[in-house]
Amino acid sequence: MTRASKPDPPPEQRVDDIPRILEEMRRAVREALARHKQAGNPVAVWRNDRVEWISPEDIPAL
Repeated sequence: MTRASKPDPPPEQRVDDIPRILEEMRRAVREALARHKQAGNPVAVWRNDRVEWISPEDIPAL
């Protein structure tokens, strides 16, 4: 038997759910890094006031 999931709150309430927003952003970044690493593509990061490229083999597995 499946449990009925609680419907998402309306948009005007979702924009105030900062913990949920931050967790979804973290999840999205983890997925993007994993895809770049798997595809063999570097990623750009802002470090020491400049753009630096991280090679695919140096992308951490999260």
